[in-house]
Amino acid sequence: MLKKFVYLVLLLALVGLVFVFFFLPQQADSDLNPVVDHPPYPVSERAQALHSQLVVGDWHADTMLWSRDIGKENDYGHVDLPRLQQGNVGLQMFTTVTKSPSGLNYEQNSADAWDDITTVAVLGRWPIKTWSSLAERALHQARKLHRFAKKHPEDLMIVRSQAGLEQWQERRKTNPKLVGGLIGTEGSHALDGQLENVQTLYDAGFRMMSLQHFFDNKLGASLHGISQGGLSEFGRQVIQEIRSRNIILDVSHSSEQVVRDVLQMKNGPVVVSHTGFKGHCDTQRNIADELMQGIAEQGGLIAVGFWGDVICGENVNALADSIIYGIELVGAEHLSLGSDFDGTVETIFDTSELAALTHALLERNLSEADVSKIMGGNMLRFLSENLPAQ
Repeated sequence: MLKKFVYLVLLLALVGLVFVFFFLPQQADSDLNPVVDHPPYPVSERAQALHSQLVVGDWHADTMLWSRDIGKENDYGHVDLPRLQQGNVGLQMFTTVTKSPSGLNYEQNSADAWDDITTVAVLGRWPIKTWSSLAERALHQARKLHRFAKKHPEDLMIVRSQAGLEQWQERRKTNPKLVGGLIGTEGSHALDGQLENVQTLYDAGFRMMSLQHFFDNKLGASLHGISQGGLSEFGRQVIQEIRSRNIILDVSHSSEQVVRDVLQMKNGPVVVSHTGFKGHCDTQRNIADELMQGIAEQGGLIAVGFWGDVICGENVNALADSIIYGIELVGAEHLSLGSDFDGTVETIFDTSELAALTHALLERNLSEADVSKIMGGNMLRFLSENLPAQ
């Protein structure tokens, strides 16, 4: 009898472990990356015809954080290769999250708060060294994307340079479904406080780096941290290293003082990879319009996000309204898309539905030329000017 009881306990424990390590990660992905329930968005024949001819680009998707197979179409989350192709997405920046607080509090987070990515790493069966090293977490996610590109060479190509970007454009003439994937960080927590890790990440294919995420770090203050200070001396050194390698600098999630300090350095254009405009949507997640104007004046790009906390609405019309506000503030040549897909936010649609935004912008009487810029033309131009040559 005792032996049967022990076997039953062991069996239940085994079932529990299978659930925790094989089913729980997928359930978490599904629960944390929802889409607003909505009827099909309208897409006119004119909008669909234009959209099919566009270069569509998005600056921010955290898809590599999850255990999802992006080679097949999934019915949860926001991004995979089939849905990117359905949305005619040509360029996708895949960002790597390495440290994130429970609850994603926009108001204030202590750097000592519990880090949810540790849980993701353990339950996702990431390599043990990722459990304690933030740099290894970023590298692990980058390796996942490289593996997907190797497995699906006709669907995904990693872009590292201007030459690679040109190669992607040539290949896309005969293979219009080819997605050009780029790799970026979600905060420079990924450096583990070590300057030499800029080179390590560069060698792994990283071509965009943001400075902060939800916590203050060795580089300076987060928009959602404690200090609300500016760049540290180490942060300035990191920026010099980033610039010397033609890695694109992203100031999303940085404190307003950090953004001011970066602009005062005047050492090249920056990107805000996923944001809204505070003058349009006054939440803690967005920074002041004057800073957005400063970014534009230095040739930067502002990529508008697809979730309610940055656009103050939950449908494609709210997104279009935010973009129109941005055009009036800084001009169409400085706007881009920064979805924050798969970033534990509820988005207004997934990547397959991007033609609905083309329709909404045309309905607001934007010219086809301006729609083309915003949907991806500006991103293509910025990459062609700021990626390393080779």
